[in-house]
Amino acid sequence: MNSSPHKSKFALIEANPREHLVDREISWLAFNERVLQLAEDSDVPLLERCRYLAIFSSNLDDFFMIRVATLKRKLESGISKRNSAGFSPTELMNEISTQTQKLIDRQTRLFKEDLIPKLQNKGIEFVSWSDLTEDEIEYLTKLFRDRIFPVLTPLAVDPAHPFPYISGLSLNLAVIVKRPENSEELFARVKVPASLPRFIETKSSTASRFIAIEKLIIANLHELFPGMNIEDYYTFRLTRNADLELEEEESENLLESMEQELLRRKFGPPVRLEVDVDIKPNLLQRLKVELEVTDEEITRYQEPLDLTGLNLISDLDRPELKFAPFRNQVPTDFRDLEDGVAEEFFTAIKRREILLHHPYESFSASVVKFLEYAASDPQVLAIKQTLYRTSGDSPIVNALIEAAENGKQVLAVIEIRARFDELANVKWARKLEEAGVHVVYGLVGFKTHSKLSLVVREEPTGIRRYCHVGTGNYNPKTARLYEDLGLFSADQVLGEDLNRLFNQLSGFAPQSEFNRLMVAPRGIRAKLLEKIEREIDFVKAGKTGLIRMKLNAILDEEFVEALYKASQAGVKIDLIVRGICAIRAQVPGLSENIRVRSILGRFLEHSRVFHFHNDGNSEFFIGSADLMDRNLNRRVESLVRIEQKNHKEMLNTLLNRYLSEEVACWKMNPQGKWQRVSKLPSGELLNDIQNETIERTKQNAGL
Repeated sequence: MNSSPHKSKFALIEANPREHLVDREISWLAFNERVLQLAEDSDVPLLERCRYLAIFSSNLDDFFMIRVATLKRKLESGISKRNSAGFSPTELMNEISTQTQKLIDRQTRLFKEDLIPKLQNKGIEFVSWSDLTEDEIEYLTKLFRDRIFPVLTPLAVDPAHPFPYISGLSLNLAVIVKRPENSEELFARVKVPASLPRFIETKSSTASRFIAIEKLIIANLHELFPGMNIEDYYTFRLTRNADLELEEEESENLLESMEQELLRRKFGPPVRLEVDVDIKPNLLQRLKVELEVTDEEITRYQEPLDLTGLNLISDLDRPELKFAPFRNQVPTDFRDLEDGVAEEFFTAIKRREILLHHPYESFSASVVKFLEYAASDPQVLAIKQTLYRTSGDSPIVNALIEAAENGKQVLAVIEIRARFDELANVKWARKLEEAGVHVVYGLVGFKTHSKLSLVVREEPTGIRRYCHVGTGNYNPKTARLYEDLGLFSADQVLGEDLNRLFNQLSGFAPQSEFNRLMVAPRGIRAKLLEKIEREIDFVKAGKTGLIRMKLNAILDEEFVEALYKASQAGVKIDLIVRGICAIRAQVPGLSENIRVRSILGRFLEHSRVFHFHNDGNSEFFIGSADLMDRNLNRRVESLVRIEQKNHKEMLNTLLNRYLSEEVACWKMNPQGKWQRVSKLPSGELLNDIQNETIERTKQNAGL
């Protein structure tokens, strides 16, 4: 760290890193705590609380597989240098362990002391084997013998059978058995099949009753170890490093290299061992030795382990225990079009730019239709498309295949390194190539995260380009759950921008310049920093300075520093950050003019919006980029400038509502802690911005 802070580019941060910068991992844990708070909230419908608890558990799995795995590599490499937030790797790992255990203890108490009793009152029960009726025992015993027993493989551990490989995130039973003839104690492992439901319905005639699958297996262990005495059993679960290390520059075939790396991921080193809180010390010691984990990597749970399976419970057909049904609307510009007539659809986009807000406005009736029409329309000559994540039965991919089969030029820029979607994207890449689509994987060393679609159409007046620039993935399934924005345009300037960018991604055009787009890694950082400086200059000239941003994350130190300087100059800054936030808000002498809030709800807030006051001539941008080093330096990202007056007004209204004191949210205090604000002092609930937007969309649709 620079010993002369006044000379450093990050002088404000380095002056007191712990007080001026929130560590990335600590901030992420705070985000997941906010998810847990939703599960704890008695005003949230009961089954939705279960879903939030499942999300909390799944998030924690991902955190250990990637972030903790990376930190562990630093420790093993002997790296001791403090990070920009002032933590050494050892200090950070200890802090993560402490905070994680506290969160898990809260999770356990919530499930056992709150959710289970409330679910029982609604006729949804979690039971043990001893709670079952004779009819239930008969049903489950038959189920075990017919469906479960055939796929179980008990693995003994002895001189002839080494300790088995434990796959990541698999649920396992550590079983102690004895030979009746000599009382010799033996160890065995039973893997719970991931293909079976986490909780098995008992088929009770009086209630919805569920038993954890491991309890069903435990009750029938004698079937797996006939002639042996079952002495003890405990559940455990191992998390492995799932971070890929792909050397693109040394790879002759990126697709094949990714396939090989995905195979290696299965054998990543352990980063976390979850065990039953009551596990015997000698058995735990054995697991530690065999799995090569330390005490710091052990997390203790009260059973059941792995509550990601609560999604099954959340999906029960009990509408009275869920959020009110939601139906998205066909966007106004497409509402009265004749179905199946491509010409009308493209004319609507040609008439004026269309700003979409998902999931409130239908993704399928807009973006999917756009590509389906493009695939079948004889006037369409070419389609160019980025794909970062998509659905398993993707109509987007099917449209691209149909277009290629119809003789159109089709380019698909597929990001096969999209985390945890690598395998799916490899499969799509193969399928598209087989159909004659030109498949490329972007620029070496950079992930392509931009959300772009370009349709080239021959019309009587000449060639016209139709564009879509979005903030979210081309995935119809997540588009029903993620809040995102998208812009349709037939603007010639934007079309030329997209054409240049696709040429850059597919060929050799590194020096491309753009007009309406900002493009990372070359353009976004510098241009956004210029706009922050411009707001500072306005304040210095006695004018208003205002910056508002809605993001998934802000972590990049240069931007943190720039926003601190803007705040000190008197620029008013409002940040709406769903996840990681390194900035500390309203710290005296540092960030008095910065307010930070976070909003979580039934939809995942995913859109990115940038607003600069610009002396009354407001500029708005939407796109794919968050303010993180990876987005700005190691990814191809794009932001598009919004130009229509009504769209600027729409985004301004949207930000105003997100920042309203009438809306429930979390606010960051000067200590970097998040405080939930969901009720007025009278106890009355504050408005839910997502429900508010649902109702407003209905009204706009005349419903």
